[in-house]
This record gives sequence, structure tokens and C-alpha cells, in this order.
Amino acid sequence: MSTIEYSLDVKVPIRVAYNQWTQFETFPEFMEGVESVKQHTDTRATWLAEIAGVKREFETEITEQHPDERVAWHTLDKPHHAGVVTFHRIDDTTTRVTLQMEYDPEGFVETAGDWLQIVRMRVQGDLRRFKDYIETRGSETGAWRGSVPPQHAGDAVPRPDAPFPGAATPSPRPGPGTGYPPPTQPGL
Repeated sequence: MSTIEYSLDVKVPIRVAYNQWTQFETFPEFMEGVESVKQHTDTRATWLAEIAGVKREFETEITEQHPDERVAWHTLDKPHHAGVVTFHRIDDTTTRVTLQMEYDPEGFVETAGDWLQIVRMRVQGDLRRFKDYIETRGSETGAWRGSVPPQHAGDAVPRPDAPFPGAATPSPRPGPGTGYPPPTQPGL
């Protein structure tokens, strides 16, 4: 298992940075190797990406999501990865975006890519491109302000600056009518 952690400051208010991050179908516009993301429900999406030279299609599930604080996810199949993106208000016009991710490289090519730090460099580049994307636009392309609660209703909600909790246990889906527009609409 490999771990990546990277932070950068984005010159937009926390609400704008968070709202744009909830628009998963725009990720190919700033994430290298991501060909498409199709949002199926509030918590499920299918990704088509090239990872260390290998094309993969995989499904992700949002396990925790709290507006202006955090989005945590994990894959439902291989390649295994899980992580969290947190949003920290620096001032009215600046947000620190921090990504923490764990992943298991598969096979020789992905293991070699991990050893050469290719995935780490790609993730850092993706966050820098996200910064350029949202700062250049100045506003988000859309937003989803719903919450995905922890698995057990009595659990305390982690602080935004706390390390991600492994994000490997699924959370219940939010109720109908609380999420993303249908995937056929642009700007998701």
C-alpha cells in the first residue's frame, strides 16, 4: 500500500473550491489520464483512467462528504485506492486543499510506476491543474451541497484536518432527490 499526501492553496473562497470538487464529471478537464467520470448516484461514479500506462475502468463510492470540509471515497473493485480531500479556510479568498490517498499498485508496470513516483507526481500535477482551473474560472461549474453521513449515526464527524479514516467502509446513500443532476447534463 502506498500513501500520498499533498496540499496547496487555491485563491478562491472555500465554498467555490469545495463546490467545484463535487463536480466529478469535470475531472478529465484537469486530471491527467482521466478520460471520463460518469456520476450514477449521489455516492457512486464510474471512472475510465490510465494508471501507470494501464487503462482501467473502476467504480468509486463516496463514503463521507460534508460541505466545505471533506469528500472521502474508496474504490469498489480494483485497482484499490481510498482517500479524502479536505478544504481549509485560510481567509475569505484563499482555501487550502489537502489530498490524502492510499492505493495498491497492481502488476509489474504499476509497481514500477509507484517506485518511480509517477502516481505521486501525477496527483500533485492534478491538484496544481485543479488550482489553475478554478482560479482561472473564478467560479464553480456546479455544486452538490448534500452530506453523506458516517456509517453509524452516533459516530462523531471527524474534523476536516483529521487524517482520513481509511474510507473503506461504505456509507448509506442519501435519500432520493438530494443529489446530482442526471449524468447526461453537462457540467457535473
